Amino acid sequence: MPLTARDVADLVQGQLTGNPGELVSGVAGIRDARPGDISFVANPKYLASLATSKASVVLVAKDCPEQPHRTLIRVDNPSVAFSKIVQQIVPPPVTFAPGIHPTAVVAPSAKLGTGVSIQPNAVIEDGSIIGDRSVIGAGGYVGVGSQVGSDCLLYARVVIRERTRVGDRVILHPGVVLGADGFGFENIRGERQKIPQVGTVEIGDDVEIGANSCVDRGRFGTTCVGRGTKIDNLVQIGHNCVIGDHCVICAGTGIAGSVIVGNYVTMAGQVGVVGHLTIGDRAVIGAQSGVAHDVPAGAVVVGTPAVPHMEYKRSVVAVNKLPSLINKLRSIERGLSR
Repeated sequence: MPLTARDVADLVQGQLTGNPGELVSGVAGIRDARPGDISFVANPKYLASLATSKASVVLVAKDCPEQPHRTLIRVDNPSVAFSKIVQQIVPPPVTFAPGIHPTAVVAPSAKLGTGVSIQPNAVIEDGSIIGDRSVIGAGGYVGVGSQVGSDCLLYARVVIRERTRVGDRVILHPGVVLGADGFGFENIRGERQKIPQVGTVEIGDDVEIGANSCVDRGRFGTTCVGRGTKIDNLVQIGHNCVIGDHCVICAGTGIAGSVIVGNYVTMAGQVGVVGHLTIGDRAVIGAQSGVAHDVPAGAVVVGTPAVPHMEYKRSVVAVNKLPSLINKLRSIERGLSR
């Protein structure tokens, strides 16, 4: 059902300027919006698009400049407010009815909680436990002796290998693999021979892992992902890593084995971390950085090899000056030769 701008302002407790009767029935980005859509501007870089956007209503920060002839709603956090409106306008998320699909295979010794949904062609192996109201998506696999907590959502083709433990309210997107063997080989007489990977994986409560990401089992012991951590698509976490609570690990990041990551750490896209390092609490690692040394708590590092961000900025400035410095040096050399 369409909402008026006044309805939206009341829902998000925002300050309305413009036409309170403006109707919205869809949601879109500020550049793609059409008449009838509501959008938002949370990043100042998109303020320029506000003047040309076709959105009927836009959520903006409280300090946003005035925009004549636009219907704006000023809020503390436009992104959070927009998410709240999305839930009111777009269709509700897909839900899965409790029960076991006829094509699913559930071992007799597996234990299923109340309200569990096992989707087509899923396989639940011996001794595994699925908590109350959890969903195992189509083609999913839960290995021998593994445990999935309550209120979890495992989308299609998620693989949880043997003896893996998953906490409550965990979301695993399609293609996630938990508990595959760690990448361990020894060079024996010129040949690569596999090192047995006999550990396991533990995923804390409220973790979300993006599509086609992998968390490898420990060589011995446990690979851990802490409570509330959010992992993007195409992320690789090596064997025996310990990832702290409430971390953010963005797409394309690769973390080699036995790395210890503190709490509230942020790793931007395509970060690479060498094995056996320690990343301190609340550290931030910039995109495409190569981390070859321990990172202290609270540090912000960038580059390959990763260095403190101010040092990195100075080096970039210096490199950009190299062409002019080379020209000056050549001019001096010509003068000396004369």
